[in-house]
Amino acid sequence: MNLDHLHKTLVASQYAEQVLEKHKSLLEQDYQRDQFFSSLSKTDLKEIITSEVAHITDEMQWMSAIRILRARLMFRWIWQDSNQLTNVIQLTQELSDFADLAVSAAKEFAYRPLVAKYGEPIGYGGKVQDLIVIAMGKHGAQELNLSSDIDLIFAFDEQGETNGRKCIDVQQFCIFWGQKLIYLLDHITADGFVFRVDMRLRPWGDGSALAISHGALEKYLSQHGREWERYAWIKARIVTGGKEGQELLQMTRPFVFRKYVDYTAFEAMREMKAMIEREVLRRNIEDDIKLGAGGIREVEFIVQVFQLIYGGSKLELQDRKCLVSLHHLGEAELLDQKAVIELEDAYLFLRRIEHAIQALNDQQTQSLPTEPDLRQRMIDTLGYSSWEAFLDVLNDKRAKVTYQFEHLIKEKEADPLIESFSQLEKQLNEILDENAKNLVYEFWHGHALKKLPAKAVQRLKMFWPHLIEAILQSDKPQTALVRLMPLVESVMRRTVYLVMLIESKGALQRLVKMATVSPWICEELTHYPVLLDEFLSMDFELPKRQDLEDSLRQQLLRIEIDQVEDQLRVLRLFKKSNVLTVAASDVLAESPLMKVSDALTDIAEVSVQAALHLAYEMTAKKHGFPLDADGLRCSLDHTAFTVIGYGKVGGIELGYGSDLDLVFIHYMDEQADTDGQKQISGFEFAMRVAQKFMSLMTTQTLDGRVYEIDTRLRPSGEAGLLVTSLKAFEQYQLKSAWMWEHQALVRARPIAGEQSLRQKFEELRCSILTLTRDEKFVREEVLKMRQKMKDHLGSSKEQKKEGIFHLKQDAGGIVDIEFMAQYAVLAWSGSNPDLAHYSDNVRILEDAAKANCLSSSDATALIQAYLSERAESHRLALANQSMQVTASDWHDTREVVCKLWQRLIDPSAMFALDRNDCV
Repeated sequence: MNLDHLHKTLVASQYAEQVLEKHKSLLEQDYQRDQFFSSLSKTDLKEIITSEVAHITDEMQWMSAIRILRARLMFRWIWQDSNQLTNVIQLTQELSDFADLAVSAAKEFAYRPLVAKYGEPIGYGGKVQDLIVIAMGKHGAQELNLSSDIDLIFAFDEQGETNGRKCIDVQQFCIFWGQKLIYLLDHITADGFVFRVDMRLRPWGDGSALAISHGALEKYLSQHGREWERYAWIKARIVTGGKEGQELLQMTRPFVFRKYVDYTAFEAMREMKAMIEREVLRRNIEDDIKLGAGGIREVEFIVQVFQLIYGGSKLELQDRKCLVSLHHLGEAELLDQKAVIELEDAYLFLRRIEHAIQALNDQQTQSLPTEPDLRQRMIDTLGYSSWEAFLDVLNDKRAKVTYQFEHLIKEKEADPLIESFSQLEKQLNEILDENAKNLVYEFWHGHALKKLPAKAVQRLKMFWPHLIEAILQSDKPQTALVRLMPLVESVMRRTVYLVMLIESKGALQRLVKMATVSPWICEELTHYPVLLDEFLSMDFELPKRQDLEDSLRQQLLRIEIDQVEDQLRVLRLFKKSNVLTVAASDVLAESPLMKVSDALTDIAEVSVQAALHLAYEMTAKKHGFPLDADGLRCSLDHTAFTVIGYGKVGGIELGYGSDLDLVFIHYMDEQADTDGQKQISGFEFAMRVAQKFMSLMTTQTLDGRVYEIDTRLRPSGEAGLLVTSLKAFEQYQLKSAWMWEHQALVRARPIAGEQSLRQKFEELRCSILTLTRDEKFVREEVLKMRQKMKDHLGSSKEQKKEGIFHLKQDAGGIVDIEFMAQYAVLAWSGSNPDLAHYSDNVRILEDAAKANCLSSSDATALIQAYLSERAESHRLALANQSMQVTASDWHDTREVVCKLWQRLIDPSAMFALDRNDCV
């Protein structure tokens, strides 16, 4: 060995002296292979570990071999560090690579005896389960130091059982697996240890289960995850676990990085920063180059604060490595370049010192030594003439870190709005009526406020002037105040929302504007405050179908099939949050009516598809799979089941409060039994799928229900079976259906289920609608049904006299136009089959014009009237108002509709200008 290099190594490390004494011959072999001078890639390290331990089957021998290897590698790293043959980034990368490979090797070794005893762990989905090992902290960021412990979390994809003679559940198997992995690495023997393993960052910390399922972890983070855990999960990285591990990590990203600028993190980080400052003073840890003032932790904290706040909108800030993200902060101009350079320089210097401290005795410490001998060793290694000269440089670099840390998210200065609060309140009082004034008084003097924690009251008082200022700037201040008061009361315990609204004036102004337009939105937010988080993060673009499907699939993916309550929660919140997004886009971005309806329909269809899949899977898990009508085995990919949407969902014209008109159709062998242990007939299987679907969609909970479902349009109505075979549906439509049922079929289309069956239904629908019909008979039947609806649902004579027009049900309203479109299909598609292609009114009317069944001007006039009336119906729904409007405002539109109604359906009808009605 090079004696000068060896001398520097031994000066730098008493631990190296011990390793040399114990393993001299092995170290000489390593030296001769040039391992002391070259860098080691992860592949190189893997080959070294494999050559040392892969052939060993005895546990004690395996533990001894990997510990001796660790000692040899530590000697090499100390040699390189003390002789400046490496740098901080290269050294921390190699240490982290070794940790990854040691964990993987221990995991593999621990698996064999467990499988021999219990069999393989099989998930409910039939796949062998892997132990997902998540590295946290410096290990996750690939920044390990010379004597780091490693922070790990153990997880697995899904629950299930082992397949051996002695059967245990997957979670217990993974707990045993993790325990053995820890023992193999952490246990101190005569040869030392490999890594100290810290598991305290797992959900609920010490005392909780050592391994957690994907679904349980997701539930924990969404319901119980705390701000410091978001901070910790920034550095999370999958060490083992393959595709399932990466999916699990992807699931955690929205918890860590909010998709908007996260103003709530400001307050949380201020509190964490203050805690760090108090800890430095309380513990007197100035000599700790990690935890002391100006230390490593403060550099990391500066970077991670910006990551938490901006990482959701600036994806480049999601990198785990401190220096990489620091450079991105400079590029994004969130930190000036001088600060970036100073922080990087200080960080690398401090990490170098950290390695010099830990090399002395292989101890997990960052405190400067107090013994003169150890101090001398350090300054000799680092190249300083004296301890004082070293401290001068150290203190200069720490001072620069301290400056940046102290100027980061400083405590907020006095809020000028609070100082001018009395003036704002005076302005507000001048425009409020007595009822509104009483509402405010009762809020501030009520029991709810008295029960609030002091901190919550303080935040509420900080928020109040901001709310008043935004309300005074609105065009309907009293309306906004009255509608927002219940919302403020419902979230005043969830003070993060108040903080966010204080920090983001734009979000507060949008909320006030929404309140002036839509009490319905305010009520949704008040009843389900969890939606406020979604509202505050909106970009006010209408959701795209693919994004909706991906989002719901990811949310449901890891919920166990028997966790119905969690499935209900996900379905409800998915529907509510996305409908809220559409409403916000409608109001604030003024999205076109047709786009709004498309989006609302997409939300419903995606919800229906997901609920159907769950219902089918639940039924099949219990009873096995049925046969289809052709004798083929059904499966999750071949369900032989479809859901038909009628009415507004069928016509792609959903509104905000619309229920769903659905019919269930199957293509199963009703007599053949399923292939599970609890066999039932194909007919009963189809029934149970429909019943479970209805339960998932309509069960009423504190969070409401997903959708109201109406199934009365099925064959024979309420007296008929809930599910019908395709053949029985065809027979009913051809032989027993009333004309109004064929009218309903015009607006029917498959919205979920198997594609081949959906195609069969489409073909059947077209064949029924394109039957040749007597136009006079169709006209009479349509007119008869329309009159019934007017009598039962339209405005009364007294209301008409008072100048009231029911936008939907009265003459000249929405239903008249819908009936004319349906008449066009039933009367004319026999000779013009293209008329039966679409289920929505606008395209039916357009096709009627193309087929010369209607003039282009008539079709255009009807479409314009239809869109005008539907747009108003949307506005009224958002405003929580009925469909009854002032008749005189709609005179011209109704006249157009009524004249066309007279020409197409009822020649005896005429539009009376003085009565604003068709008679």
